[in-house]
Amino acid sequence: MKIEKLLVEASRRNLTKEEAVALLNIDNKSDLFYELIKTANRMTREEYDNKAYIFSQIGLNASPCSKNCKFCSMAQSNYVMEGEFQKTMEDIDDILETVRQLVKAGTHDVFLMTTADYPVEEFLKIGAAVKGILPEGVRLVANIGDFDEDTAQDLLKAGFTGVYHIRRLGEGKDTDIDPARRIKTLEVIREAGLELYYCVEPIGPEHTYEEIADEMLRAREYDVKAMAVMRRTPVPGTPMAEKGMISACELTKIEAVTRLVSKPSRSMNTHEVTPMTLIAGVNQLYAEVGANPRDHVDDTAGNRGYGVIKTIELLQDAEFEMA
Repeated sequence: MKIEKLLVEASRRNLTKEEAVALLNIDNKSDLFYELIKTANRMTREEYDNKAYIFSQIGLNASPCSKNCKFCSMAQSNYVMEGEFQKTMEDIDDILETVRQLVKAGTHDVFLMTTADYPVEEFLKIGAAVKGILPEGVRLVANIGDFDEDTAQDLLKAGFTGVYHIRRLGEGKDTDIDPARRIKTLEVIREAGLELYYCVEPIGPEHTYEEIADEMLRAREYDVKAMAVMRRTPVPGTPMAEKGMISACELTKIEAVTRLVSKPSRSMNTHEVTPMTLIAGVNQLYAEVGANPRDHVDDTAGNRGYGVIKTIELLQDAEFEMA
């Protein structure tokens, strides 16, 4: 299989799993690596008109979660956060002020994130209140546990335009979640007409290229508009920490292949922020506040999380124009 031919054809047709795996097997120190990132960079610059986006995520709670993801700082089985909190409608003034600051700074999409056990009814109330102050054109996105058709309709009524939801790498083995349940929620999201935000994650050194390619193709199957890849952060005290982290170079390659294979129609992201990827097809970054499953502090904005201003600076330094 000629890699050079695949790179030429990537923008013209959908690549197969076999072809995706072939691209993932490119040597990171070879000339082909640079041909790959050049191709992904060109596709993003041309197809997205060189426009860039900031998505901001607010973690509403830090509580022991029953889904027990072995890589997460908030798993009930290995809770390593420095404390616990749960924001509710009693805290709505503080939440809305945070949203106003994020929007004023230049965010395009506002994400509200909770653990899987957070009360859906409370989440919907907060979502509706946030929607009420968002300027026209700023999307509202939910990042919550699995849900059914009724909740999907409730999300739409509250003003949510999309949902971040994935079938994780190692689902059912590294988590206490049935992979089929994750797929069912993806179907619910599509049927409800909510925009899907997808990610290949959390990528660790032990994951095979075949596993990674499966999630690239799954995203394409669901007509993804906002796509991402994320390497697993070794959170001290969690069972997966000892397995380590892939390099920024490897992540950049995976991101570039994902850009070619999944063909998101709006944006491509790498998480956490990895500047190297900005010349390999990434045109969107996340700013985060509140709880973060890859962090141990109550507010990641002062630790692992990047702010809106910093992410804008990174995108502009890579010669993108903010949308």
